[in-house]
Amino acid sequence: MQAAAGSGLQSGLIRIGTFSSVATHWLPNIIKEFQKDYPNIDYELLLGDYTKIERWIAEGRVDFGFIRLPTLPEFETIFLERDHLLVVMPEDHPLAGVGYFPVAALCDYPFMLLEKGAKAEVSEIFERCGISPKVRFTTWDDYAIMSMVESGLGISILPQLILQRIPYRIITKKLEVQAYREIGLAFRDKGSVPLAVRRFLDYMDHRRPADSGGKNTQV
Repeated sequence: MQAAAGSGLQSGLIRIGTFSSVATHWLPNIIKEFQKDYPNIDYELLLGDYTKIERWIAEGRVDFGFIRLPTLPEFETIFLERDHLLVVMPEDHPLAGVGYFPVAALCDYPFMLLEKGAKAEVSEIFERCGISPKVRFTTWDDYAIMSMVESGLGISILPQLILQRIPYRIITKKLEVQAYREIGLAFRDKGSVPLAVRRFLDYMDHRRPADSGGKNTQV
């Protein structure tokens, strides 16, 4: 309360565009810490894929967005973190014991494809490596994929960020080639954002709790 009174920030609204893994695993921690100093700020969260978030930023519908980098060239950005993309498989998978998952082996098993809008990291991996896995199921729902993998219906590739505190009996492996997404913040005009947003940005280092280890994850 004292920090808020000293800053002159008594109220405000922060409008954020975000995707599901950030909304689930980063924003609760950030907002919790921010509210200790600024308890009277309100929030509006819009969840969507990268393309929708870019549109919301461009239209001024949100003050800023969590986004995969690189984004539209007209945006101002802040890099936050590199998020590895991991192969997800059931615990009894034949390759559960390998150190790194062979890229060619992605074609040997039914594949559950996570697609969220036009910018799909997994499809880019396929193109870069010149492979065509047997995609049997496509969805935008991370948790549906994890459930299907647990049931032995196939394998998948998911961002490491979403694979935290999960209830599913699955394991993960890094690919033998580098595979990751870079997460950052994007603004239409960073200099014109409200005071509440400028203060909020100072709390990005609180996005992970002290113990952020993922359950049932092996890399």
